[in-house]
Amino acid sequence: MQTQPAPMEIVPDSEHRGLVGRLPPTLRGLALLARFDRPIGWWLLFWPGAWGVALAGGAVQRWDLILWLLLGSIAMRGAGCVFNDIVDRDLDAQVARTRARPIPSGLVSIKLAWIWLVLLCLIGFAVLLQLTFFAAIVALASLAPVAAYPFMKRITWWPQAWLGIVFSWALLVGWSDIAGSLDTPMWLLYAGSIAWVIGYDTIYALQDREDDAMIGIRSSALRMGTHVKAGVGIFYIAAVAFWAAAFWTVRPDPLAIAALVPVALHLGWQVVTLKPDTQEGAGTAALARFRANRFAGLLMFLACVVVGTTLHP
Repeated sequence: MQTQPAPMEIVPDSEHRGLVGRLPPTLRGLALLARFDRPIGWWLLFWPGAWGVALAGGAVQRWDLILWLLLGSIAMRGAGCVFNDIVDRDLDAQVARTRARPIPSGLVSIKLAWIWLVLLCLIGFAVLLQLTFFAAIVALASLAPVAAYPFMKRITWWPQAWLGIVFSWALLVGWSDIAGSLDTPMWLLYAGSIAWVIGYDTIYALQDREDDAMIGIRSSALRMGTHVKAGVGIFYIAAVAFWAAAFWTVRPDPLAIAALVPVALHLGWQVVTLKPDTQEGAGTAALARFRANRFAGLLMFLACVVVGTTLHP
């Protein structure tokens, strides 16, 4: 009789192994499939949406929208992970970090994975009903890039750029729900978010560089080679520059740009303390810097609240 994996063996980067490990095997597999044990993913999906609401001036009046976006981020990030694992099940079985995932390990069947995907999408649909008609159309437009993302690592060295497009989409939804249009500051904020995602997901991809190279998976971490630290720094600088342009477009005041200082310093800390993968503990350090971006997202949200609220009292 095959035994189920012990809680501490669920996945190497799980943040809630004990809690998930106590679930019955099937429920544990579904929770792992949707990455409920790793909330960093839905935080990173959620924050850009909150930025859009806040910079458009809706942080106070539409706090309920921010909560709906949070629920939608949890559900749709889970759905995206389920779809990604269905598509990548053969590749996941060849990578040390991912072969313990529910589908390649046999904990969840393909049929059950599809059912779980539909249920998560239904939660996302409930959130969709809370949006204005225009914002709902913007949200639905994300389905095509989301569906295409799992295939990007097979055809481009920059799947992180496509992830940036997908993981920043909530920003377009949040802004359009408040403003009722797609304006220049929103696009600048969106461009900065894409650069931010490329930076932090390159850090995340450092954990898999050896396995990815062996099985032919492409990533920005491999493309940058020995220049990962500088590359991440460049993308983070680009992110802050685009955000500064967005703030200036909304409120042409040096104090508005000053609101970005905390998040800029935090991103700088990530780059300075990032270890090359040849150093001891590099994988652990990379994962810690990646997870630190939930705090970077919070700092950016506070900056958007300051600028957006002062412009729209």
